[in-house]
Amino acid sequence: MIDEARVYLVVGAKGGVGATTIALGLAEQLETTRPRVVVDADLAGRRSVAVLHDLTAELDTGRVRGDVAFAKAHGFTLLELARTYEEAFLLQAADVEEATTRLPGSPLVVVDAPQPFAAVVRPFISRAAQIVIVTEPTLLGVASARAMLAAMERFGIPTQRIAFVLNNPHGVNELRRNEIQQALKIPIAAELPPSRDRGYGRAFKQLCAHLSEAPDAVKLTTLRQSTGKPIGDRREEKRDFNAGPPPPNAANAGKVIPINGAAQQPAPSQSRSEPRLATADREKLKTEIHAVMMRRIDFFSAARAHSGTAQLAELRTQVDAIADEYLAAHRGVATAEEAARIRAEVAEEALGLGPIESLLDDPSVSEIMVNGHANIFVEKGGHIERTVKQFADDRQVRLVIERIIAPLGRRLDESSPMVDARLPDGSRVNAVIEPLAIDGPSLTIRRFGKTRLDMNGLVERGALTPAMADFLRAAVEARLNVIVSGGTGSGKTTLLNSLSSFIPKSDRIVTVEDAAELKLDQPHVVRLESRPANLEGKGAISIRDLVRNSLRMRPDRIVVGECRSGEALDMLQAMNTGHDGSMTTIHANTPRDACARVETLVLMAGFDLPVRAIREQIAGAIDVIVQVARLRDGSRKVTAISELVGMEGEVVTMQELVRFEQQGLDAQGTVKGEFVMSGVQPACLRRFEEVGVAFDAGLFSTAPGRKAVGTTWLR
Repeated sequence: MIDEARVYLVVGAKGGVGATTIALGLAEQLETTRPRVVVDADLAGRRSVAVLHDLTAELDTGRVRGDVAFAKAHGFTLLELARTYEEAFLLQAADVEEATTRLPGSPLVVVDAPQPFAAVVRPFISRAAQIVIVTEPTLLGVASARAMLAAMERFGIPTQRIAFVLNNPHGVNELRRNEIQQALKIPIAAELPPSRDRGYGRAFKQLCAHLSEAPDAVKLTTLRQSTGKPIGDRREEKRDFNAGPPPPNAANAGKVIPINGAAQQPAPSQSRSEPRLATADREKLKTEIHAVMMRRIDFFSAARAHSGTAQLAELRTQVDAIADEYLAAHRGVATAEEAARIRAEVAEEALGLGPIESLLDDPSVSEIMVNGHANIFVEKGGHIERTVKQFADDRQVRLVIERIIAPLGRRLDESSPMVDARLPDGSRVNAVIEPLAIDGPSLTIRRFGKTRLDMNGLVERGALTPAMADFLRAAVEARLNVIVSGGTGSGKTTLLNSLSSFIPKSDRIVTVEDAAELKLDQPHVVRLESRPANLEGKGAISIRDLVRNSLRMRPDRIVVGECRSGEALDMLQAMNTGHDGSMTTIHANTPRDACARVETLVLMAGFDLPVRAIREQIAGAIDVIVQVARLRDGSRKVTAISELVGMEGEVVTMQELVRFEQQGLDAQGTVKGEFVMSGVQPACLRRFEEVGVAFDAGLFSTAPGRKAVGTTWLR
């Protein structure tokens, strides 16, 4: 099938230039009617595609060491060549050639290729319509690209099949486009800005159009033999690496093992590819290198200066030199392959967010908690566990915090020892330092996935039923005012994001947050973010200030990330004065507690209002309260949906529409329970009819006590 395929091969001129991201983007965005195939040919064992799409378990089921594996998900087929660096040594080009015969007919194939090229990707190199070389606009990036182009020439790959891409994931511009073209003597097919920039999508579409215009490739039969040889001399046997090297004998004594066609020194008694370091020992070695760097490099000045291009390049040079020096002095501790990997990881961490850099790339991590430099915890699947990672010292933790808050104009010092911030992907950050944090700096990062979890995703995870989701959809479309209530980490912001997807694209939306983390897909969105006071204690802009200002911006809907103070009064007034369909979150344990909490927050606004007047505002403004909770097994669920229906005397009246009834734990520790409806007919059904929102009123017409299963209600 590979001879009938349309093949694109993506390779980074060096590590960390975003080649994998570009490969996955091409697989998704290239226009085609062919079946889509992604080939993960990264032989370093990172398994980026499998981890990103949660396919590791499916790929590993029944898999034999050294074999390739297939999995299907998200509209494409994933072909993974190797799970680990060691297994990559067992692969042959013939194995991959055979695997391609099992691909779907006439596919579109995008290959995330290793650097340097290895024999196992020869079947794809020879058939690639375009080989996409990715690098960054830096001196090091251009030097690496020059070496890559020279390798292409040695292999006999024509320049017509090469598409050169400048990717700038870190916003570093040491060289201009025309300077790079002159240096490399090759035109640049596309120049991609940082993914957070608005122009990224347009530039990526231009790259897709350029690649689509390339003619279909004729198989290259003139590739030089240097790419045809195996990675290692493993054709005779596929032995278990845990079994150790074969015993020396007269037949193999002093034998030279070819790697990619180059003669090597005689193999030592221990295989060079066999890892010596356990994960904990490897992390300890990296921590020691970081400690040396913190003593010899002034990272703080660079962070506070927002790390200019020239300064970053100088820092990279210093970091690489110190890592090389330390690893050379400890040559016997790690193999050459491990040392190279450690050096690359240390450089990325030193110029990024330290030991937590890799945790931020792990999609299974939902929260990162740093309690002093020696204790790093993560939350996975609702459960907290300690990691083996450590910072070198408290100064490195402070440095990472400084790198996060400096671009946002926030500050952290003894006079202001607490700060809220966000990462570029919207993840929420909180940091506390001495003297408030007694045992060292504390850093907490609430992760948000690269892709937003929509309502369908919440239904699939069992957070609510399809019928409940349909009611919430109708409530948003009918412009009911909604409050999402719950405890810390219960999923309030996630649900608010999902609810916002039902807002019509024609509405003008103003969002107000302490740290911008909402991700709305509508085209007409104004995002406002509060600002703390400066060094003189002036210039602070509160959430309440922003809510009041948003009323002058002609909003159709106002979405407040969280009400925690006097802005609750302004929010209620907005809901009562023509801004129907507004939403916010609040910390409370039940819908009734949420009403009491709003009442308390209104009193914090500083006005001496009668309690009855406040409650009348609440009853007139809020239509629906959605209660969410994190259960004992770590799962998040919508535990109740309640509707406010008016006042009876001095009390705000509400009726419960749906609740989640827990029934204990099963043998695996998973919470058992069912969604049960109250049998009460929602008063808002009339509103649905008035505005023409489609909704099946029969879902609420059955007797009380019936259980919600799927889209039907059963006894």
